[in-house]
Amino acid sequence: MEKLSPWKVGTLGFQHVLAMYAGAVIVPLIVGPAIGLNAQQLAYLISIDLFTCGIATLLQVVGGKHFGIKLPVILGCTFTAVGPMIAIGQLQGITAIYGAIIASGIIVMILSQFMSKIMRFFPPVVTGSVVAIIGVSLIPVAMNNAAGGFGSPGFGSLQNLFLATFTLLLIILMNRYFKGYMRAISVLLSLIAGTIIANFMGLVSFEEVSRSSWFHMIQPFYFGFPTFNVSAILTMTLVAIVSMIESTGVFLALGNVCERKLESKDIKKGLRAEGLAVVIGGIFNAFPYTSFSQNVGLVALTKVKTRNVVISAGVILMILGLLPKIAALTTIIPMAVLGGAMIPMFGMVIASGVRMLSAVDFSKNENLLIVACSIGIGLGSAVVPAIYESLPTSVRLLAENGIVLGSLTAILLNLVFNYKELNSSNSGQIDQLKSDQSLDVL
Repeated sequence: MEKLSPWKVGTLGFQHVLAMYAGAVIVPLIVGPAIGLNAQQLAYLISIDLFTCGIATLLQVVGGKHFGIKLPVILGCTFTAVGPMIAIGQLQGITAIYGAIIASGIIVMILSQFMSKIMRFFPPVVTGSVVAIIGVSLIPVAMNNAAGGFGSPGFGSLQNLFLATFTLLLIILMNRYFKGYMRAISVLLSLIAGTIIANFMGLVSFEEVSRSSWFHMIQPFYFGFPTFNVSAILTMTLVAIVSMIESTGVFLALGNVCERKLESKDIKKGLRAEGLAVVIGGIFNAFPYTSFSQNVGLVALTKVKTRNVVISAGVILMILGLLPKIAALTTIIPMAVLGGAMIPMFGMVIASGVRMLSAVDFSKNENLLIVACSIGIGLGSAVVPAIYESLPTSVRLLAENGIVLGSLTAILLNLVFNYKELNSSNSGQIDQLKSDQSLDVL
């Protein structure tokens, strides 16, 4: 392999940053306003997210004796965590989000030792149902933002609908007519184009950018010390387990790309590092982190497999996280433009759930019933939470969370109907993961 100069290492690393940038910043852009953060707090959330993405990536790539897959993989927040974080923040407050993230990270580090046994309880019929419930629950968020943001003066105005439609169509056209790297950054380019159009329409304000400083220091527990709520922890743990299964697939796929045969201990070290990254995300009031599949595609596309490139990407992310003006520049994107981009992204979460379910044998009525009941109960609880008003508060908080209730329904019904199959080998699922993609497709 050609020895890369520092300049090439840096530019290739920056390319990795660009490939994952939209996926990294859009999560705080969605979650922040949904849980009531103001512009200054949102800018900080974006900064700390970028900084912690860098830390998480270096932890996984550089690794150590007990942590890290030591492959060229980038870490970012998974979209499957967006809906649960919004639900927790709205019901129990922002500190409950970070308490749940920290607790779920610790649980991931523990469960990484027993991943092969845990996967038996999360076959495609369960994971597909969980992911589909999460994806569908996010669509109202996308549609509200596409209309300009719920409660905004211009909600549903023609200009907001135009911007959302323009952004959505541009993403579709770029994915139709471009390939490779340009397709990988289609969301980022569409957000930029939509913001430029909105600026000509007088809908963009640079006030927050001008107020922001050029440099700041990050601090742990910026939004307050974490609080620990059982239902919130359960919610994030379910998300974390799904992410563990997805990351296992990413590791196996990347091992094939890099021509490295991964052993069980390598997967455990990778998942352990991911759990530690989640804990760090909670401590710095950022997000839970998982492996990004689009960067695996970039490694395959460029044929550059050296870890130094991704190490440089991690350093670049940390530097960007220390520059508030960069984060503030991201906050100028109008809600309608974000909404237009959210529709295909959240739709891809649903599609990912459907893809997982495509591996299920639906000739068995039991599997049809698992999917029907879990999605029905999950969505029903989310749409009509008032049916649980007579229950005790602690039980109601759990029941009103459609993602948790739907997921538990899928897990329990799978135990009831497919108990005998749980004792069989899960090697088939491992093989399926080798060719599977993570949820962070766009």
